[in-house]
Amino acid sequence: MANEDKLRAYLKRATADLQQAKAQLREVEERGREPIAIVGMSCRYPGGVSTPEDLWELVAEGRDAIGDFPADRGWDLDGIYHPEPEQPGKSYVRNGGFLYDAAEFDAAFFGISPRDARGTDPQQRLLLEASWEAVERAGMAPESLRGSLTGVFAGVMYHDYDAGAPGGSLVSGQVAYNLGLEGPAVSVDTACSSSLVAVHLAAQALRRGDCTLALAGGVAVMSTPEIFVDFSRRRGLAPDGRCKPFSDDADGTSWAEGVGVLVLERLSDARRLGHRVLGVVRGSAVNQDGASNGMTAPNGPAQVKVIKRALDDAGLLPSDIDAVEAHGTGTTLGDPIEAQALLATYGAARDAGQPLWLGSVKSNIGHPQAAAGIAGIAKLLLAMEHGQLPPTLHVSEPTRHVDWSSGTVRLLTGPVDWKPAGRPRRAAVSAFGLSGTNAHIVLEEPPADTGQDAPADPVPRPGSVPLVLSGRTEDALRAWARRLAGRTGAAEAGHPADIGHSLVASRSAFEHRAVVIGDAADPAGLTDALRSLARGRSEADVVTGRADLHGKTVFVFPGQGSKWAGMATELLDRSEVFAHRLAACERALSAFTDWRVTDVLRGAEGAPPADRVDVVQSTLWAVMVSLAAVWRAHGVEPDVVIGHSQGEIAAACVAGALSLDDGARVVALRSRAIAEDLDSRGGMMAVGLPAERAAERAAERAARWDGRISVAADNGAASSVLSGDAEALDALGEELRGEGVRAKRVPVNYASHSPHVDALRERLLRDLEPVAPREGEVPMLSTVTGTWVTGPELDAAYWFDNLRHRVRFAPVVGTLATSGHTAFVEVSPHPVLTMSIQETVEDLDAAAVVTGTLRRDEGGPRRFLRSLAEQYVRGTGCDWTVCYPDARLVDVPTYPFQRSHYWERPEAGPDTAPAPGAAADESGFWADVERHDAEALAARLDVGAERLRDILPALSAWRRDRLTDAAVDAWRYRVSWSPLPGGPFAGLTGTWLLVTPPDAPRAKAAAEALTVHGATVVT
Repeated sequence: MANEDKLRAYLKRATADLQQAKAQLREVEERGREPIAIVGMSCRYPGGVSTPEDLWELVAEGRDAIGDFPADRGWDLDGIYHPEPEQPGKSYVRNGGFLYDAAEFDAAFFGISPRDARGTDPQQRLLLEASWEAVERAGMAPESLRGSLTGVFAGVMYHDYDAGAPGGSLVSGQVAYNLGLEGPAVSVDTACSSSLVAVHLAAQALRRGDCTLALAGGVAVMSTPEIFVDFSRRRGLAPDGRCKPFSDDADGTSWAEGVGVLVLERLSDARRLGHRVLGVVRGSAVNQDGASNGMTAPNGPAQVKVIKRALDDAGLLPSDIDAVEAHGTGTTLGDPIEAQALLATYGAARDAGQPLWLGSVKSNIGHPQAAAGIAGIAKLLLAMEHGQLPPTLHVSEPTRHVDWSSGTVRLLTGPVDWKPAGRPRRAAVSAFGLSGTNAHIVLEEPPADTGQDAPADPVPRPGSVPLVLSGRTEDALRAWARRLAGRTGAAEAGHPADIGHSLVASRSAFEHRAVVIGDAADPAGLTDALRSLARGRSEADVVTGRADLHGKTVFVFPGQGSKWAGMATELLDRSEVFAHRLAACERALSAFTDWRVTDVLRGAEGAPPADRVDVVQSTLWAVMVSLAAVWRAHGVEPDVVIGHSQGEIAAACVAGALSLDDGARVVALRSRAIAEDLDSRGGMMAVGLPAERAAERAAERAARWDGRISVAADNGAASSVLSGDAEALDALGEELRGEGVRAKRVPVNYASHSPHVDALRERLLRDLEPVAPREGEVPMLSTVTGTWVTGPELDAAYWFDNLRHRVRFAPVVGTLATSGHTAFVEVSPHPVLTMSIQETVEDLDAAAVVTGTLRRDEGGPRRFLRSLAEQYVRGTGCDWTVCYPDARLVDVPTYPFQRSHYWERPEAGPDTAPAPGAAADESGFWADVERHDAEALAARLDVGAERLRDILPALSAWRRDRLTDAAVDAWRYRVSWSPLPGGPFAGLTGTWLLVTPPDAPRAKAAAEALTVHGATVVT
């Protein structure tokens, strides 16, 4: 029986192990075929296309983007053209699809010097900018990817910008380096199929876990016209420079340029992270022609195979595909072979009512070579989004070299509606490399559960909305504001909270910053504020600054001078964090008071007078502790807390050294003792003197006033507070004012921080004896002792001393300002210490940003957001995302690169560039000269040695001088002028003075034109 039990147990374990193994195997298989989500894309293609939206407009409108050769690359535009193909070194074509701004680059943005930028292949530069834009368009801040397992897979085939450069590896490596990406960085050169192969490799890497995110794309820039010369010799170019895919009059290809980048991640990750999905890579395949009828000749059977393998990888049938973006270069050899392969795979056994639609974006933009595949993918993703397949241009009649009756395939000679047919819309893209590497990718529209549609608002949207912008330069910041103003003013812009959320969630923060604060219900007001920012105008709702301070943050809690009727009530109604924390403070106070803080704030019937000392101090304590919670909820954490007089009670609670219950005990019972035992027995006076001088003035009249005045607070270099008998204060105040010194009574009728307080000692020690201070979580610098406190020191005796002794505020601020603390936040309903702090900082030649929290009669979220913005624009870290509850990501403009022209012009001359074939002979000749070897030189020149000996020293010296001059010349910068292609006008900023003669006929038109383009005109 025992053996049977053992056998039964063994079989159970074996069965369980087998089931686990099967589950693991299934998981591995599923991971290997998991769909890959496309979550972002960017592109630049001919025709002024700089965004996917531009590309869609171009193809949907059926526009032709072919143009003349570029004029800014040093090409011999007059000498290169000849209409006869037989002419050696000539091109019979002078048109193509060009990026006329390929030389433009924002080098400073990426920390690249102008000299290095000029020497860097424009393909590297283009892919770098496009990668940044693709990540932004994916809803991710590029800086957030630094150190991540993100891969870069880049297709590139040209290496003609600098023959001495290391090659294509730098194209992918540059992106990884500048963005700090630590996944695979792979450059792919399979010629025209490079970018599709890059996508395939990226998808495989994601499925294998080599990376968690991938940038995949391609780039092509023709730095020289050699490709036109070469293919003119082969007669492979269309004379008019236009691709005519599958047309009966197709007569060759058209070379073009471009860059396109996709952001890819596993579909499961995209769903988990809430990333918007533009489309899905269902399957892909890559193969080679092998030993075919010519290495550069297309191979139909190989194309059939790669299509079938891609469908198999996707788990789909040919009939599941609606359209194919063909390689379609417009050649008389390649197009018929490709069409027959498509007919044999997709066209066979297909319902006549559901043809496979066939098109090629090359008819619009030419053949962008290593970037062609991404152009096709982008076109199909946009077609899925818009529900329409755009037309293919330049098709007179389908080519007669294809038997179109052999399958159900139709050319897209016009736009075709693309509606769902009971299943997801799907399409495929083909690309075939010159060397025989073929790629085919199957795409599917986004799943319905990836958050494409705007959700219904579950809660009311916020009233005040901040829009946070930044740039590497002030010009970039203004340019971004200009772009965003166009976005917020558009009908489809979306809710301002969604725009604000998208800006902070998907854009990196730079040095030059601005925050525009507006009402969510007033998009027009936000747009106007953005336009003011773009023009450099000051606005109340626009906060700007440079983030040049990155030190520690200090929370400052003042005494009772910051109170005002109705303070913080708007915040109480609008901020859940503030209301929650205030309720906790109110509960803590309820053990010691018979009134409620909220009743006092709202001026409720039956509430005690708001100016009664025990009411105002307790209420201010609760408000300040709650305001600190609001700052912390927005990501601003104090590195240090300090307090002025009773403000230290709130500081100790925020530091964690006192519980709320103990803080309530201290503030309630101590202020009650003041009201009962000190009220109407003294006063206080603020004077415009340093503490030492104020003490001297009080001492000068000691006999007269019998020591009844003392220094209560040292607030700054020219600010202190005196405390004592009211009569003595009034007399001294009149005297000081007569001398031109500021002297103003503080609106209290008791004398804190003076000998008057001694009468409270026994009562306070008794009432506060239960206080149990603890180790604080945030350091606190005492303004009583001027030293650091850890927490346990804050017992009853300390709180007596806090009321009795001088407030050493200025020395404490000075200690912090000179020890790396650069952000001072006065946490109060109205700033009363900010000027004193700023004066102390400036007197020490230190730097700091000093702000308040709320202001008198400005007690709501809008004022708090402005204070938060004032800190942020100077470098204080904060979390803006809490300002947009339940917001979603929407499209916002990408970073406005501030580009300059960089193009290396090869220098050549007889001194530095000997003619081909002459280098070896000249080297030997000059070596003989340098050695003064007359015999060898005579043999080389076939002359007598005696005739050469006299001139050798002079010839050698001349040679050395020329070499030195050439070396020095190579180190110099040269100024050269080149024609630049026209680009979009960036707009004007600032104030312009328009000076015109009286009654000038065009003065009004000039003023209007300046104003329209963003200038403020003064006449």
